[in-house]
Amino acid sequence: MKNRILQEIEAEQIKQFQTLKIKETAKDGSETEREIERKIDDFQIGDTVDVHQRILEGKKERIQIFSGVVIARSGSGLEEMFTVRRIVQGEGVERIFPLYSPKIARIEVKRTGRVRRAKLYYLRDRVGKATRLKEREAKSAPPTTPASSTTTSTTTTTNGTPSKSRKTPKAPKA
Repeated sequence: MKNRILQEIEAEQIKQFQTLKIKETAKDGSETEREIERKIDDFQIGDTVDVHQRILEGKKERIQIFSGVVIARSGSGLEEMFTVRRIVQGEGVERIFPLYSPKIARIEVKRTGRVRRAKLYYLRDRVGKATRLKEREAKSAPPTTPASSTTTSTTTTTNGTPSKSRKTPKAPKA
């Protein structure tokens, strides 16, 4: 448990990580500083995500995308980490990323998965289609129903004309 003062300090530090300052050197030798806004979608365990990671090669910077299923989250605050698993050429590859690392440019949720566990380590033993997770449905408003709890049914008579039957109350669900 962290006390309130430490939580406030950590919250300010997390806000600072939302914008990232990068120094760039031009060909003529002058340095410029630019700010980049980090975009991190809210994600949960079981979601399929694309992690855009900055990689420095000499003086050049490029972004590499690691896509896979989030199988674990651990830590809190600035020390929060998440594990992403994917299959490459039939071999499982897992990477652990710090959530507030300056190397991570963006985290994009591609698909949401419905799970009932906090850690999905059981996916390590599964192969092929067994690793698929069910899609989590987006939360929406419940369907509207008529105010009355009775239904009317329509039947056809022997001469082909529709006739309405009497109203019957719906049976309560047990």
